Amino acid sequence: MGPMRDLELYRHLLGLESPWTVTRVELAVEAGRVDVWAGHPRGVRWPCPECGRELPAHDHTPERAWRHLDSCQFLTYLHAEPPRVACPEHGVRQVRLPWAEPMARFTTLFERLAVDVLRECDVQGAARLLRLSWDEAWHLMERAVARGQRAKPARITPQIGVDEKAVARGQAYITVVTDLPRGTVEYLADERKQSSLDGYFATLSPEQRDAIQAVAMDMWDPFAASVRAHLADADQKIVFDRFHIMGHMGTAVDTVRKQENRTLRTEGDDSLVGSKYLWLYSRENLPRRHRHRFAALRDAELKTARAWAIKEDLRRLWSYHRPAAGLRHWKAWYFWATHSRLAPVIAVARMLQRRLPGILSYFRHRLTNAGSESLNSRIQAVRTAARGYRNREHLKTAIFFHCGGLNLYPTTHSIPG
Repeated sequence: MGPMRDLELYRHLLGLESPWTVTRVELAVEAGRVDVWAGHPRGVRWPCPECGRELPAHDHTPERAWRHLDSCQFLTYLHAEPPRVACPEHGVRQVRLPWAEPMARFTTLFERLAVDVLRECDVQGAARLLRLSWDEAWHLMERAVARGQRAKPARITPQIGVDEKAVARGQAYITVVTDLPRGTVEYLADERKQSSLDGYFATLSPEQRDAIQAVAMDMWDPFAASVRAHLADADQKIVFDRFHIMGHMGTAVDTVRKQENRTLRTEGDDSLVGSKYLWLYSRENLPRRHRHRFAALRDAELKTARAWAIKEDLRRLWSYHRPAAGLRHWKAWYFWATHSRLAPVIAVARMLQRRLPGILSYFRHRLTNAGSESLNSRIQAVRTAARGYRNREHLKTAIFFHCGGLNLYPTTHSIPG
């Protein structure tokens, strides 16, 4: 292939359009690299990137290089001296380049490939596949998130979920706000304080806040206080999530089991040994291989069996369709739980009674935080894969990348015929 055909080939591969053209191509076989230079004729008038006014070139910036898609396994770099214009209104500005976004070190086609690879791999794996450093791969993820957040339109979110996620050992948390119908992470903040959720409401317009109809959350008081501080009729909108409520009951059952197990073992009875997870299953989800043993435990005169039965009866609360029927069930359940003589169960029952309006609010909105829980699983997967994420801000960026529902791709030019 002759030199002129090389230039024409790379003009098409790079998607260069008039007035840009390829002026030189150099192949370094031993280095596994192709370098391509782009240029333009003299006398071209360029649009100001701010207002579009066409102006002659004022000067050119020093030569820069952008990583492009590989050419037959050769690393490929595009070189050019970007022109600048002197706009009477906006001053000296670099013109927009058709192959890369402002301040980018990669062409838009390479960035699109990188987004696809980063979606499928952790950062370290993507760096290996793309033949980049970890920092370069991370930079591409960070750019994609920033791009997606800039392009994200302001929208109404009628139903949101609020949850906290442990991000490290100890008491390190982030607050996660999700759009429940869309299944996307909308906001992340450090810690799980009232101020953490306040920051989300501060990003909303009055119209967006007024449009919020329901907020599903756990029973963490600082979150409820933030909702009350920012939303009208907040107590009509707060829905305490059944998964967290049942989590409290599961903890109470396990506490009863541990106490009873200690007592039984002093008497030489090991019947509860190794049964921890059996009591945490719901009735219908118990694995078949455990059913015979669990049936025997459930039918025994055990405090743990009583606590489990109370837990399972509470689950029925969310099966009712009419609020009055749900309230009747609650009253019967509460009487049973508080007269069970099981201190952990009684403590949870009284805690729930103090928050009863937020529990019964379910019948008004039919809303759970299941969407947030699903996203939490995805966030956990991101965290597990985040061996290279060096701080909390990096983890938050990765969460937005994988769970934010953002348009992460740069806009590419059209490749001519």
